[in-house]
Amino acid sequence: MGNSLIRRPFTYRFYNAVIFIVGLNVLVFLLSLIAPTINRYLALNPVYFIKGHYYWQVVTYMFAHANMTHILFNMLGLFFFGMQLERRMGSTEFILFYLLTGMLAGVFSLIVYTASGSNVWLLGASGAVFAVLLGFATYFPDARIFIFGIFPIKAPYLVLGYTAIELVSQLFGRGTGVAHLTHLAGFGFALLYLIIRLNINPIKVFLGKDRQY
Repeated sequence: MGNSLIRRPFTYRFYNAVIFIVGLNVLVFLLSLIAPTINRYLALNPVYFIKGHYYWQVVTYMFAHANMTHILFNMLGLFFFGMQLERRMGSTEFILFYLLTGMLAGVFSLIVYTASGSNVWLLGASGAVFAVLLGFATYFPDARIFIFGIFPIKAPYLVLGYTAIELVSQLFGRGTGVAHLTHLAGFGFALLYLIIRLNINPIKVFLGKDRQY
């Protein structure tokens, strides 16, 4: 009963949710240029969240960005990979996937940072975008992405490469200002979502034991 409820599919609809999400991110970024203090209320911070009860930050942090480069790379990744993933999954499923993985990546990061006593400001769509990248590679394992527009690489290898880079950066990188932990959490929660909700195992797909045609 519970399992069927978790896996109950939405009626397929496609309404360009990615465009709306990108537009919302851009709007928030423009507002932050006009009023920079807005990110204090949107970005995820342990002190504000726990002592100030800013509970909405586990969602809003995904729509706040530090600078033009930050939002540009996130939105390009969301647009190029998210559009195809949304068309395959359906818009409602994609929105749930995007928001839930991003939120859980933020909550996980918040717990770790709070436990370690780090008073960080976490902002950006990267956790959710990394989840989208895993979803894309799972549904389109034969797709080739051109690194720097020159070097072709299959989507699963790109995901594995990114995972390795993020893991090494998390373990050995210090003071970079990049939330590698949140990126890894995005991958992790996307993996769980695909297995639990959609009954798709990305690992089996990558190993060629399953294909989602």
